[in-house]
Amino acid sequence: MFAIETKELSYSFSRSNKVVNNLSLQVPEKSIYGFLGPNGAGKTTTIRLLTSMLLSGQNNIFLFGESLKNSQPQIFKNIGTLIETPSLYLHLTAFENLRVIALLRNIGNDRIDEVLSIVGLSQAAKRKVKEFSLGMKQRLGIAMALLPDPKLLILDEPANGLDPQGIIEIRQLLIRLNQELGKTIFVSSHLLGEIEKTCTHIGVIHKGILRYQGTLEEMKRSAFSSGEVIFKISNAAEWLQLIQQDYPIVKQLSQDELVFSFADQNEVTNINRALVMKDVPVKAINVRGGLEEWFLQIIENNSKA
Repeated sequence: MFAIETKELSYSFSRSNKVVNNLSLQVPEKSIYGFLGPNGAGKTTTIRLLTSMLLSGQNNIFLFGESLKNSQPQIFKNIGTLIETPSLYLHLTAFENLRVIALLRNIGNDRIDEVLSIVGLSQAAKRKVKEFSLGMKQRLGIAMALLPDPKLLILDEPANGLDPQGIIEIRQLLIRLNQELGKTIFVSSHLLGEIEKTCTHIGVIHKGILRYQGTLEEMKRSAFSSGEVIFKISNAAEWLQLIQQDYPIVKQLSQDELVFSFADQNEVTNINRALVMKDVPVKAINVRGGLEEWFLQIIENNSKA
């Protein structure tokens, strides 16, 4: 069963502007699914459809196997959301902000203490939110989403605008929620590096179209299915003949650079090991291709379509 499944989901704000185009998502339970795409790709519109902030008009959104259209509002008991920036009362403390939500949902104070601990804000529980950093506010927003102990978290760009420390804190929190508490997490982002470091599954959207969907490992295999690696070696010409005994197609790129082709990322390690065994003085390694170029190629191919 998928935590989230959509079947040819589409949405338009006007006849000429289809923001989401036949989107078929499959988000496995207990995964961290990274919904990756540049700004304006359709990520937030998709999330608003998944949470009924926008209505698709069709019965093509399913959460844990149940129809979103036919199972409201009870289906949202298992879902926590943070869309864009959290709505917080800046003049109240962190605890008081959570208490407002808890009263509406008939949740006890013990759960408030628990979620504050989960997101690392126990020591700041009595501080007014206006004193919080942006990262702390984002973590408090996630604490609000966690109050009902949902099975699924839907988070829209939770690291957007954060400094490096804040990004690391959010990343570590999401991994902990998934691995220790078993939460399924659907997180949108335009940051490829964060998706790579955090997620188990990936969906790439561009101009409303799902361009790729699979596991992180499958994505890496696609990205590194072919490429080039440049080895920086002092006086490369002196070593070229020796190296060509094992790698006949190696080419000299400059006075201090040799370039090798590879079909699998593991080959880079093997090449480096072989050079070290021959006492070749490798000073640096630079891989051409990889995830960034793979991602840009997907975007460019779609733009030309």
